[in-house]
Amino acid sequence: MPLFDLPLADLEAYSPTIDEPADLDAFWTTTLAESREAGGELAETVRLERVDAGLPLVVVDDMTFPGFGGHAIKAWLVRPADAARAAVTGDGPPLPAVVEFIGYGGGRGLAHEHLTWANAGYAHLVVDTRGQGSRWGAGGGTPDPVGSGPAVPGFLTRGLADPHDHYYRRVFTDGVRAVDAIRSLPGIDPARVAVAGISQGGGIAVAVAGLADGLAAATPDVPFLSHYRRAVEITDRDPYGEITRYLAVHRGAEEEVFRTLSYVDVALLARRATAPALFSVGLMDLTCPPSTVYAAYNGWGAASAAPHGAGDTGGVTGGGTSGTVDRAIDVYRFNDHEGGQGYRFAPQLAWLRTHLPHENPHPAG
Repeated sequence: MPLFDLPLADLEAYSPTIDEPADLDAFWTTTLAESREAGGELAETVRLERVDAGLPLVVVDDMTFPGFGGHAIKAWLVRPADAARAAVTGDGPPLPAVVEFIGYGGGRGLAHEHLTWANAGYAHLVVDTRGQGSRWGAGGGTPDPVGSGPAVPGFLTRGLADPHDHYYRRVFTDGVRAVDAIRSLPGIDPARVAVAGISQGGGIAVAVAGLADGLAAATPDVPFLSHYRRAVEITDRDPYGEITRYLAVHRGAEEEVFRTLSYVDVALLARRATAPALFSVGLMDLTCPPSTVYAAYNGWGAASAAPHGAGDTGGVTGGGTSGTVDRAIDVYRFNDHEGGQGYRFAPQLAWLRTHLPHENPHPAG
């Protein structure tokens, strides 16, 4: 696949005008407040059930926490065994945590598929995506009890008539509540929590970084759910193709559709981020076109007043600052939506070590 989007120099300066609803912040403030109220006290509603995975170097818990509307959301919590026990008993420092979101159509799968971050010394929360988990991988375990109006098969067009009904309002809220939940656990340092994900998971990570306070870092790879209008204009590949097919049938609904999508556009939510971020992009990516990724990346932290130093970008290409928030991006010039794949872990780990250190930043006394 040849290069099809803007030249890299133009991408690095790409700052599109995206119509932002005047009530965007109020919409999300109300949404999160209602879901936190519906979910009750996390000490009583977050449940951990120990799983014998036959892996003595990690401890695995089947975690359930209240998401949007108080709905039960499943996740795997995987921690390094000795460090987790010491953190819980107070014999060691609390653990930093990586909260990971899943790509489109997949679920949390099986616990033994998620060992990398725990082996690097982090608590790792792998969050199921409601209603998904049957397109690839080893499945999910979280239903979506909320229906929607007419929609194209898939998830992107569910609830397009009203932002309050849109599917990703629920999913992004689940993501914020996942951060709330892991912060509530003994042995976890609430000040050292990062969000991560690839494709849909990367988009959710961007949204959560814009909606959750006090995150330490974000590592979104080839993020989906950004700059919808641009996406449908330059690619016909799914999932963005779901929007095109919806509009081909619902003639005249364009204004309503893009108004609803603006409430769940991570290019807008990225502007509210306060955490340092390491992105990735594939310049031949037809699923999440480069300009849609850069729309989120270039706006990262632009609306944030929280200061962060320029920091070390870990030697990645295209690093810089947006507003006051540290950000960097890895550019894969000859890759489609697979981006860096296995090559991502080493630079992410090196970068995360500088933003999510293992040593306890809150020593006693």
